[in-house]
Amino acid sequence: MHEKRVARAYRIDLWTAIAVYVVLLVASIRYGRPMDDGLLRTIVLLAPMIGFGLMIRAIARHVARIDEYQRMRLLETLALAFGITGAVTFSYGFLETAGFPKLSMFSVWMVMGASWGVASLVRGLAARRALQS
Repeated sequence: MHEKRVARAYRIDLWTAIAVYVVLLVASIRYGRPMDDGLLRTIVLLAPMIGFGLMIRAIARHVARIDEYQRMRLLETLALAFGITGAVTFSYGFLETAGFPKLSMFSVWMVMGASWGVASLVRGLAARRALQS
């Protein structure tokens, strides 16, 4: 029962943060890009980071709510994802010096998300296999 409540609270927190992020992102693109350079434009263009900060808050609250075993598994998976992301982005940095196209810093987040997903999937499959043995 506790796990369902924790998962529900996390989904509500996270999806609310994502909604704030999307609204601010659309507004910053629509109104910030055509503005003249200056402090106000910079603030408007950075506004989606409020939603991003709320996402970090949702994740931190979730980690605080879950039990020790879940916390350990989550943090181990994130550590793996962090390592994979470092290896991929560092490797691509070398490829850029070899003439490969420069990538936006936004691509690092996509690599991190994919790494987290792959690490979660592999660890989940391994845990199921261990339980079946």
